[in-house]
Amino acid sequence: MGTVTIGVSIAVPEPHGSELQQLRAGFGDAAAHCIPTHVTLLPPTEVAAASLPAIETHLADVAGAGRPFPMRLSGTGTFRPLSPVVFVRVVEGGEACAWLQQQVRDASGPLARELQFPYHPHVTVAHGIEEAAMDRAFEELADYEAQWPCSGFALYAQGADGVWGKLREFPFGSAVVPPQAGHAVRGSLPTR
Repeated sequence: MGTVTIGVSIAVPEPHGSELQQLRAGFGDAAAHCIPTHVTLLPPTEVAAASLPAIETHLADVAGAGRPFPMRLSGTGTFRPLSPVVFVRVVEGGEACAWLQQQVRDASGPLARELQFPYHPHVTVAHGIEEAAMDRAFEELADYEAQWPCSGFALYAQGADGVWGKLREFPFGSAVVPPQAGHAVRGSLPTR
């Protein structure tokens, strides 16, 4: 059966996901259309294809223990010079993301692994492109804002063409969105 490269992430919903993907492409990042806009919980990881059912069971358990939480993006940051990345900052929901990624990579589970860098939730908007374009991404998105209620995460796999596709969504165990998240999606959800 071979191996497959997977990742686990929280999708940035529409219209924000497509907007950030288009901006990323506009900065000259060729990977923009291969990678759905997201907050990573598990970076690209090669696994045996035969282990996917056990991985899905593990992720369903993690999601079952999770609860919806408000996510908010605001402004930009960068990992330069350590890593050639410009990102939009996660300013609300970061602690929940950190807890989730720890559960996903739990030492007793099928996705146990060490990270190359300490975990820092973010949404990449430029990676590995020329410095001037990285500077432009950093400056143009400095005032960027988006928020939504996060209600789960998904498992993705990278195809032979390099494009990441969703294999399965994992909704959190409680369908109840915290009251403070009710106003998070710009006017599309009623406030209670």
